[in-house]
Amino acid sequence: MTVLTEISQSGAPVSRASELVQELHRITAELQTADLTQCSDSELVDVASETERAIARLSFAGDRQIVEATERDLPHKTGHRSVIQFMTHRLRVAEPIRRRNQMSATATFPSHTGEQLPPQHPALAEAFAGGRVGPAHVRAVVEVLEQIPHAVDHDVKVAAERQMAEIAVEHTPADITALGARLLAHLDPDGTLADDTDRKRRRKLSVHRQRADGTAKLTATLTPELLARVTMLLAVWATPGMNNPDDPDSPHGSIEDADPDTVAAAAERDDRTPAQLNHDAFNALLKAVFEDGLLGKSHRGLPTQLIIKADLNDLRREAGFATTATGTLIPIPDLIDMAADAQPWLAVFKDATAVPLYFGRGKRLATREQRLVSFARPDGESCSTPGCDLAAAHLEMHHAQLDWADGGLTDITDLAPACPKHNRMVSNQPGGYTTRMVREGPDEGRCAWRLNAEPGAPPNPEHINRRPDIPRRFAEHLKQVRTEIHGPQPESGDTPRLHLREVIDLRNATPAELAVASALLNHAYGNSG
Repeated sequence: MTVLTEISQSGAPVSRASELVQELHRITAELQTADLTQCSDSELVDVASETERAIARLSFAGDRQIVEATERDLPHKTGHRSVIQFMTHRLRVAEPIRRRNQMSATATFPSHTGEQLPPQHPALAEAFAGGRVGPAHVRAVVEVLEQIPHAVDHDVKVAAERQMAEIAVEHTPADITALGARLLAHLDPDGTLADDTDRKRRRKLSVHRQRADGTAKLTATLTPELLARVTMLLAVWATPGMNNPDDPDSPHGSIEDADPDTVAAAAERDDRTPAQLNHDAFNALLKAVFEDGLLGKSHRGLPTQLIIKADLNDLRREAGFATTATGTLIPIPDLIDMAADAQPWLAVFKDATAVPLYFGRGKRLATREQRLVSFARPDGESCSTPGCDLAAAHLEMHHAQLDWADGGLTDITDLAPACPKHNRMVSNQPGGYTTRMVREGPDEGRCAWRLNAEPGAPPNPEHINRRPDIPRRFAEHLKQVRTEIHGPQPESGDTPRLHLREVIDLRNATPAELAVASALLNHAYGNSG
């Protein structure tokens, strides 16, 4: 074992940093050979978790050391042409450019006067220094934050950085990217960063030169309106078993019009990739257009039913985004234009929670009305499983409180949206999920998921899909940032969210129901006539 001394080989005193690194290597060597069989299951989980946390903290410490070496001009003093070359060849850094970007975001640099400046992203740096996020999480957050336009106000950027740091602590890098995209869309509620003119200018669809084998490549940049229609088409036409040109018994058209048993049998024979399913759906659609004689007679194409939800305040301001059942974000002005021929539904929710009432049914399958009101919940736009962002159009209704076979009820307060994959993973077996509906607190009406462990093994914590919470949490961060910068602000009179108490289907409404709906709408929009 190496014995530490107070004097280096050159005769100079050994610094505390050098002593700590040597001690670190000694501890690491011991940890590498420690007898793990002596650990209980809970201890082993904790040891592995804390080791990963230590790795992240060491990476943060290493960044600090590289910054100091750079300030001393050690890259050039050691004969390297650049900091990147120094990091690559002298320090053996595997991805020096990514590491440099990581340092730029989270490390502390001195000013030209020698004063230590705060990190570019202080909340992220704090989480990184504490080992609550690792380098991959940092990179994912930075990639999101770099997409925020420079024109955005400073307080909004600060709130966004805090929001993304909060997300990074609880989510994987892939989740960070997906949730960051949702936040970026929320940062432009008034259309100041990308207006309709910008979107229309960027729209394009190009059919490339035909190849020798007769195929051709199609590329496109779609407007939100077209994207909403395309995703809805694919949701009902590009389903396994449907519109398969290689299967003479495959149903054609929409899965909604096909016999379920025939579709199930065709799906068993279907070995197409998702991209091939999409291709064949478009082909079947255009074939139907030609056969029906619509080409040249209609400029509107296939009439598509869209299911869209929007916040009442956004509708009143004609700004912000609505969400379709396929997960597409549509600017509110576009939604208003598209809604001219829409069938109206009014959903009013209880307080600020996600509990819709009056759709309880004592049957196994959820009704169409239950699926619609589930989508209308604040968290109903995607699968309720943590980390899953599959859109509502592809989801099933899961008996979250108690399985139907075990006596569960098909009441809306016991149902949660779940994708087919995660719905099938619910069981009492290890590796499956146990779910429950949260009955009280800020998450009332949400579905909590727990991954089952082996009997006697450390239990896993419950998790809730936090993707729908991003706009609300961002608003809270922004309010805090503005208070820190400008002091307490007077409370706004804006209503934060449409409050939900019941659901009214206006298509077959009674005169009394129409009167209630009219009163609500008049209160929301005022008398425009």
